[in-house]
Amino acid sequence: MTEAEILARLVAFPTITDGPNLEMISWVSDHLEGCGFTVTRVPSACGTKAGLLARFGAGPGGVLLSAHSDVVPVAGQAWSTDPFTLTRRGDRLVGRGATDMKGFLACALALAGRLKAAPPARPVMIALSWDEEIGCRGIPGMIDRVIPVLGRPDLCIVGEPTSMRLCTGHKGKASYLATCRGEPGHSAMAPNFVNALHLAADLIGALRAEQARLLREGAQDAAHDMPCSTVHAGKMSGGVALNMVPELAEVAFEIRHLAEETAEDILARIAAGLPRGIEIARTGSYPGLSADPADPAIAALAGLLPDPAPVKVAYGTEAGFFAGLGIPTAVCGPGTMKDGHQPDESIALCELEACRSLLARLA
Repeated sequence: MTEAEILARLVAFPTITDGPNLEMISWVSDHLEGCGFTVTRVPSACGTKAGLLARFGAGPGGVLLSAHSDVVPVAGQAWSTDPFTLTRRGDRLVGRGATDMKGFLACALALAGRLKAAPPARPVMIALSWDEEIGCRGIPGMIDRVIPVLGRPDLCIVGEPTSMRLCTGHKGKASYLATCRGEPGHSAMAPNFVNALHLAADLIGALRAEQARLLREGAQDAAHDMPCSTVHAGKMSGGVALNMVPELAEVAFEIRHLAEETAEDILARIAAGLPRGIEIARTGSYPGLSADPADPAIAALAGLLPDPAPVKVAYGTEAGFFAGLGIPTAVCGPGTMKDGHQPDESIALCELEACRSLLARLA
């Protein structure tokens, strides 16, 4: 099967993030086993989703190709075609996930189909996760099994869309929910009670103050579009009626941090001056990536690309999990993120061909 034919099969599975993906995982598993891969399925705790780890070839080292199975929702978007039917439009293929990131997965699966006839010089491995789009929630349940199941690869490529540029870094992220507990009462006596929304406002003030500090004196990395770590309040709720002092309010916020800083240190500064009654719980996180372009495996990958200069991206990926195992890891894949998550998401055929060429030389 060609990359485009496989991509059509993958797009047809509506693997919306946080939903089931078992039909797609079964199809991919059958395809890889038919290509001679040894496949290990990794079920989620809920049982409605799974990932897989697959390996072809004997011997040490090898290259690991990493992708995620889920795609972002299509609800509320103005698609001109069925999002789950791959449609050719000129030199582009349109469908949900075509760019982010079933295009790369299609290239990896097409490569798998060629390995029996042309055995690779080193092992080829594939890791496929779930629920990446909602904070990399699936990969933590898989990552500890990567080396025991697959062995230790020389290189991991996370195939998120980079226009086939070599990406060696991105920020880490931690998300939080703050619960602010006040005292209910009639608004006519408001000064006698603790207003939960006022506590939430105190927290937001602390977030703004820390962001100003990060801009002014925090770590800087000019390779990022936003060169410093950031904090951001995204949702706030609370209150029942105008004449009632709110008893409860919630604030959802995030920290996106450079490799030189930790979310824990940033959070500690935010929390240091807060009043009592505010409880902060972490709801998700993923590590950043800071790969060394001089690492032999990364440098060898760069040498196979038309433009070897490394870049850093604003979005997050699962790459930091693999790097945390001591595996040299980079992000490099077909398509561009500006086309991802959009109505009429698409990928150029020439991008799939460029990815095909790279993977053939890596194997």
